Amino acid sequence: MATTADFRNGLCFKFKGDIYTIVSFLHVKPGKGPAFVRTKLKNVKTGRVIENTFSSGVKVEDVRVERRQYQYLYRDDMGLNVMNTETFEQISIPESMVENNDLMKEGEIIEIQFQADEEMPLTAEMPEKVELKITQTIEGEKGNTASSTALKPATVETGAEIMVPMFINEGDVIKVNTSDRAYSERVKQ
Repeated sequence: MATTADFRNGLCFKFKGDIYTIVSFLHVKPGKGPAFVRTKLKNVKTGRVIENTFSSGVKVEDVRVERRQYQYLYRDDMGLNVMNTETFEQISIPESMVENNDLMKEGEIIEIQFQADEEMPLTAEMPEKVELKITQTIEGEKGNTASSTALKPATVETGAEIMVPMFINEGDVIKVNTSDRAYSERVKQ
């Protein structure tokens, strides 16, 4: 059990039947009345952020969470199959657990957060940027490249479609932001 004195960013605990992590908190001691803690909590499963105020000294049931590296192997009807990089144990996680998972190629390293007591996967995160090869795109039109905001659709090696600048051609390797699927830069070869 933890109290409000143990609150820190990243602390995971059970609240209203779900597991939440503390995004931010502030201890408040008003001139009159008892002290309290104002928090922003993120639901680990849904990602929804809520605000809640706790009276000072309230006890919460903390949850032990571990982060582990897994390598993406392949996708099937069970979900995404991944392998622990230390123990080589393979597990399957739902596709919905990894945001923008169509940008993942075989061998990609992802980080999975586990509830340690029950060995239950909670969240999975891809690296901030991934390198992907362009397999199909249209030719840039001459004269349409004057502005740096001119974009065209492109298909990458995983089959995902993203928007890229006009100067990108088939065969180029680019970096893509996994959070918003945005083109980042061209990789020099």
